[in-house]
Amino acid sequence: MHKNKEIEHALQHLYPDMVRWRRHLHQFPELSFHERATSQWIAARLAEMGCIVRSGVGGHGLVVTIKGDKPGPVVALRADIDALPIQDEKQCPYASKVPNVMHACGHDGHTAALLAVAAYYSANRERIAGERRLLFQPAEEQTPGGAKPMIEDGVLEGVDVIYGVHLWSPLPFGLISSKPGPFMAAADEFVIDITGRGGHGGLPHQAVDAIVIGSAIVQAAQTIVSRSVNPLHPAVVSIGSFQAGTTNNVVAEKCRLKGTVRTFDETTRKRIHERLESLIKHTCEMHGAKYDYQMRIGYPPVVNDDKEAKRFFEVGASLFGDEAVQRSEPLTVAEDFSYYLNEVPGCFMFVGAGNEECGATYSHHHPKFDIDERAMPNSAALLIGMAEDYAEEFAS
Repeated sequence: MHKNKEIEHALQHLYPDMVRWRRHLHQFPELSFHERATSQWIAARLAEMGCIVRSGVGGHGLVVTIKGDKPGPVVALRADIDALPIQDEKQCPYASKVPNVMHACGHDGHTAALLAVAAYYSANRERIAGERRLLFQPAEEQTPGGAKPMIEDGVLEGVDVIYGVHLWSPLPFGLISSKPGPFMAAADEFVIDITGRGGHGGLPHQAVDAIVIGSAIVQAAQTIVSRSVNPLHPAVVSIGSFQAGTTNNVVAEKCRLKGTVRTFDETTRKRIHERLESLIKHTCEMHGAKYDYQMRIGYPPVVNDDKEAKRFFEVGASLFGDEAVQRSEPLTVAEDFSYYLNEVPGCFMFVGAGNEECGATYSHHHPKFDIDERAMPNSAALLIGMAEDYAEEFAS
């Protein structure tokens, strides 16, 4: 039997387990930095497979080391395990049982797929050249994230390459996608607090209107990308929250703005940060107001290694056919897989999980988000395929 067919057959045999694992996790989600029970449950499943598990890595993270009988590279594979603060609105038997918490981004499916990878490798140690290091990572959804603490705990020591997969509902089931170079954006969050001087709505000349100042900043911020950034370098500045005022006849003394900056390179990132702070400072000074500006630096951009992205297209075509493999456009969503790619070569990949027939049509982070569960074996096959292709090249 061809090796790809053997892997496919093994994963299809594991598919009922994947569905069971994923649905359990979906019913009992835990938020970022609070995945204690999730981590314990994953560790118990791994122990049943005979895996060596290191717990408490970078918080509630887990590392599984599976060594083969032959010499070879250390290949790391990662899944994220945390959920989101969203009320599950699906009507299905596996809907979340935890109020206001749900797996609305597919991390339950990522975990189930990597558990299947662990089961496959545990049953085929004699075929492994080198080591497969499986990372079950907490806290992807909330900065500062879980990847960096795991790296600080040594999960990448000796690693030659790393791969990660994201189940992606906008991509139809059966398709996969990725791209070389910058793939996903850096995402930074800011808060601006403006303090003017309150007063009577009929006597505005005696007040300093924080709403007017905040509105001026919102308008001016829209010129940063259009007039201060190279038009060939994608970037987004968004104000997502404007909070000010209490009633109709009082000039507001305070105003709070919240927003994000999304970029794909450090030069543009730094330029936008500088321009935004300068704009806030001079606008407030012009109106006689005070301000406090806080920028929370988020994840770096996800930048795939060119050689490993090339491997994705070749391995993906061999597994699923040429027509199933797509070159993605850059995406302005963020992922802390970027921290791993800053340390070792690798590739982050999307696996199509959307399907109207099973209700998997809602966007990520939506209260009715769901996936076509048949995408989980595809994810596991892609991770194994990438790892084994790398190992074969390493040995040659």
